[in-house]
Amino acid sequence: MSGGAAYLYGDDPVEINAGRAKATVTVSNTGDRAIQVGSHYHFFEANRALDFDRNAAFGKHLDIPAGTAVRFEPGDTKDVTLAEFGGHRRLVGFSNLVDGGTTAPATRARAIDRAIARGFKGTNLDHKEDRPRDFHTETRPEGER
Repeated sequence: MSGGAAYLYGDDPVEINAGRAKATVTVSNTGDRAIQVGSHYHFFEANRALDFDRNAAFGKHLDIPAGTAVRFEPGDTKDVTLAEFGGHRRLVGFSNLVDGGTTAPATRARAIDRAIARGFKGTNLDHKEDRPRDFHTETRPEGER
């Protein structure tokens, strides 16, 4: 379709991200420049100057129509709703924090560690229940391997 073409959906409203887990987070832009986040960007990995509960945002994107975005001006604070990614839930790229499946506990722990190391606001260790033990560094009783 091109030009003035339009899609017809009927009279009923269209629900986007139906059946997906959702979360609402309060976001503050602590930076000195405006930040815009697109509809399908992994919100956990959004600009490090945005301060919000990144644990709640893990595996989710903005619950807005495709191709749109939310803009955060310096000093702005606003609530946004996030929706869980569908499909295989494998995220690669963005801010290079996740690069793996969002349902894998080790991926989540690694992403949180990377976010802390890289100075992303809103990342903390208060959500220990969301951080599984790392099987590579876990200590085991003598004789168990």
